[in-house]
Amino acid sequence: MDDQTKTDFPSENKTAQESTNKDTTNQADVIISLEQLIKGHASNIDRLKVELKKYKEMLDDIFTNDSVYKDHLEKVKEATKIKTATKQQILKRPDVSDLANKIKDMKISVKELEGALSEYLREYQRMTGTNQIEGENGEIMEIVYVAKLVKKSARYQS
Repeated sequence: MDDQTKTDFPSENKTAQESTNKDTTNQADVIISLEQLIKGHASNIDRLKVELKKYKEMLDDIFTNDSVYKDHLEKVKEATKIKTATKQQILKRPDVSDLANKIKDMKISVKELEGALSEYLREYQRMTGTNQIEGENGEIMEIVYVAKLVKKSARYQS
């Protein structure tokens, strides 16, 4: 039996190695396909953005050349100036200024807390391997990330 067992190991190792090679090849094929999909979608998005810009300019030109629209636009601009001046005048009152500053500070706090929460969730997901967490009220919540492509800035290029 020892001879038979010794004979089986090389073929089992070879089969395991072939399986690993196939998995690696399949994974490489999937990555290549995924990369092609990403590049294709990014290219389509860029093309559509250029086309969208062209159509938006056409629409803007139509509005710009319409005399009734121009007249209304001028009236809106004047009303906006008056509204802005009135708003600034009201914001000079101490009670209103304090309230506006409190709102500004609270928005900053919320943004900072959301940033910290995002990092905590990323670490929690990494450590636990799960993308769900139970909230304080017992509700199950899912950890979700949104990915997007941005051009690499000059400071990150080598």
